[in-house]
Amino acid sequence: MNSKFQFIKLLIIIGLSAFFLIIINGCAVGEIVNGSQTEAMEMEAKGEKEMDELRERLTELQYSVTQEDATEPPFRNKYWDNKEKGIYVDIVSGEPLFSSIDKYDSGTGWPSFTRPIDSESIVEVEDTGHGMVRTEVRSREADSHLGHVFTDGPDPSGLRYCINSAALRFIPKDELTAQGYGRYLDLFE
Repeated sequence: MNSKFQFIKLLIIIGLSAFFLIIINGCAVGEIVNGSQTEAMEMEAKGEKEMDELRERLTELQYSVTQEDATEPPFRNKYWDNKEKGIYVDIVSGEPLFSSIDKYDSGTGWPSFTRPIDSESIVEVEDTGHGMVRTEVRSREADSHLGHVFTDGPDPSGLRYCINSAALRFIPKDELTAQGYGRYLDLFE
């Protein structure tokens, strides 16, 4: 009888140990889950704050184009017929995107370029909206919607980057250094 009692006692100890391990691990998992939820909520709040700040800084059209993938009207936008020398940067981040050297009149009413300054600054994404299949162009750093790229452009690339003016800020050649973009002056030599 003594061995049966010891066996039962051992089972009870093992059972209680397992029970306490489950409770302790459950609490730890709960803390991890709650911690992750808290982190996620903090990140969401930070994202909302950044979006609110962006809404304040950008015009309604700039926000709609860059953050909601809208398109501005052709021929009634800031840069479609700009012929001044300089570079075009992302309105959100200031990331250099296009140069006036690669700009041409495509007849579409939007600024059109044959190539970006640096292909690494552009992200291309398939766009199947509006019943079409197109290639959307976004800025890498800020993930701003810029416009679309098409294969009906002039030589040498054969590409037409059709870009919304509202997604861009133009830096004239003679202001490049003063605005921190002096390294792009050599594009114009």
